[in-house]
Amino acid sequence: MNFAVREPESGAEIGHFLQAEPMRPHPQRRRAILAAHPEVATLIGYDPMTAVITIAVVLGQTALAAFFGHLGLRYWWLAVIGAYCIGAFANHAMFVVIHDAVHNTILKSPLGNKWIAIIADLPNTFPTAMGFRCYHQKHHSHLGDYDYDADLPGHLEARLVGNRWYGKALWLFCFAFLQITRLARLKGTVPFGGRWTYINTAVILAYDAAILYFFGLNGFLYLFASFWFSVGLHPLGARWIQEHFTFDPHQETYDYYGILNKVALNIGYHNEHHDFPDIPWAKLPELKRMAPEFYDHLKFHRSWTKLFFTFIFDKRYTLYSRVDRSAANRARA
Repeated sequence: MNFAVREPESGAEIGHFLQAEPMRPHPQRRRAILAAHPEVATLIGYDPMTAVITIAVVLGQTALAAFFGHLGLRYWWLAVIGAYCIGAFANHAMFVVIHDAVHNTILKSPLGNKWIAIIADLPNTFPTAMGFRCYHQKHHSHLGDYDYDADLPGHLEARLVGNRWYGKALWLFCFAFLQITRLARLKGTVPFGGRWTYINTAVILAYDAAILYFFGLNGFLYLFASFWFSVGLHPLGARWIQEHFTFDPHQETYDYYGILNKVALNIGYHNEHHDFPDIPWAKLPELKRMAPEFYDHLKFHRSWTKLFFTFIFDKRYTLYSRVDRSAANRARA
């Protein structure tokens, strides 16, 4: 892991986010890259193959749900193990598909991207795609602004967790639920309601009902556990730490350049994605190769597994190990 850390300022790790200038780094770097490498613009576009991958993974997860359902509920423990070792990776990839669909980089039609996101949402057993669509764009346009960025933990959330290892482990375990609790504080975001939220919910409930009817509780348990682990207490959960947790207010976004990018659809290329959210996931490594001087000097992570344990047991890491520029933005306003 190429990640040098410094001791936080006194008290910063418990009660305060790191403060930064209001200017976000990614729009500036995008302009500089396009000026130095105008050929990068050829990477912007769509990747329809992602739709094929989505259908294949959803069918695979449905087949595994059928397998575990056939075993019966007495083998619930095997379904949980299967979810941790296999299903979490599949569902996590589908979250990345939802993420790319929100940026409209899969199909040319915004309508088509919405339907791909809903299809990718099927194995989650819980409607997430359209809610994510409502607030994720604000994460890009208001990165690190407590009033608008749902990716920033809430103050109550951060204070309850503290720097205790068991608090951080429990936080990761409950991550899927805790994200929902942040939405109430956001300004200008209505995460629930609207036609597509209802469509998303209806489709997921119909799929859940079919799983329960044809495959029983154990098949449903496999899918739900796959969803729960894919964003939580699992090495994949270190993705949330990798992306924007930092001890340095001068670098708030970090990359992961490890082997799991192969099954996580390059979501580790996070600086590249924030610089060019209109480039599909499959072309992000090519962006880095085209403009190495803009990325090679940045600190990055090599292992999600190592970061997973470091976050839990290193007391320097807290939920306040994030940049918040809301105070600077209010002052500028």
